[in-house]
Amino acid sequence: MKRSFFLLAGLLALLAACTPKIPDDAYVIGFYNVENLFDTTHDRGKNDQAFTPDGENRWTPDKYEKKLSNIASVIRAMSQTNGRWHTILGLAEVENEHVLQDLVACDEIAEAGYKFVHFESPDVRGIDCALLYRPGQFEVQESRTIGYDFNTHSGIVFEKTPQEQAEFLTRDVLFVRGWLGGEMFGIYVAHYPSRIGGKGMDLRSRASEIIYDDIREQEQRHPGIKIVVMGDMNDNPEDESLLTWLHSRETIAQMQGGDLFSPFLRMHKDGFGSEEYHGEWNIFDCIFVNGALANPSDGSLRIQKSDDVHYGYIFNPPFLVQQDGPYAGTPFRTFSGGQFIEGYSDHYPTYIIVSKQ
Repeated sequence: MKRSFFLLAGLLALLAACTPKIPDDAYVIGFYNVENLFDTTHDRGKNDQAFTPDGENRWTPDKYEKKLSNIASVIRAMSQTNGRWHTILGLAEVENEHVLQDLVACDEIAEAGYKFVHFESPDVRGIDCALLYRPGQFEVQESRTIGYDFNTHSGIVFEKTPQEQAEFLTRDVLFVRGWLGGEMFGIYVAHYPSRIGGKGMDLRSRASEIIYDDIREQEQRHPGIKIVVMGDMNDNPEDESLLTWLHSRETIAQMQGGDLFSPFLRMHKDGFGSEEYHGEWNIFDCIFVNGALANPSDGSLRIQKSDDVHYGYIFNPPFLVQQDGPYAGTPFRTFSGGQFIEGYSDHYPTYIIVSKQ
């Protein structure tokens, strides 16, 4: 990994020249689907055999080390661009605590001193959500998972039969509450049920309902708490699962009591994307904030604009873009045609900036 670390030097110097104007007191809060961050050993009860040396992907220790170094390089490159490390970085598609321990120890990011929060979830692939954080900036007070169920109270009609519902397994939502800059924050990290295999929006709508119900409980229990919801939603910001069931709005001015602000909704309408599928650019990697963070009245931390119109960032420098082949122009992924191509992820990271200015 040290060789990769030194090879980054020229790239980071270039990124530094493009650093956006960020207030000195700012914190970076982001999300990254790291695409199948598996170690090389089989974990009992997980469908991870493809990610072993003898498995379909021939997932050797060298490939695993390259994958770790790549993800760490992205985190470091973002820190160089922003002039600071992420205070909070949610992750999706991590296998277990072991890969997180290896990730935060990588040469590229070890100096950041990241800690992490992670729980095993029932997903059959064995992929979970996790949270990296800098303990000098974010003090964890509570962490737990929120399981998926079909106990809707708002009239969602499910396509699955009761038997199929009983057998359905997916990722838990990770919730972490703590103090950031002297203010209470609640962070939700999610990876909604995918669209693969004809899975309907009803499943993702229920995921939003589950999170939104928990948000309202947190806001009642901790008046003034600032909420951030992030994750791979497997839907775009303007889809029903997020507009209706997560109560998200395109602009801060449109927000009413209990609504969330959706900074990547306007960005998607304006042609931005964090992942591509069959020629269509999506922003599945969404971040949402509640009114206490979108429009506080007391001069406390608030979400900042990324330009004159937008509030979100998508990190997609040239080294994260596939330069040739069938996926040219899209995120430089780990595999192409079943072959390991030493890429990073099939998603770009997304983030927001919060500051008192």
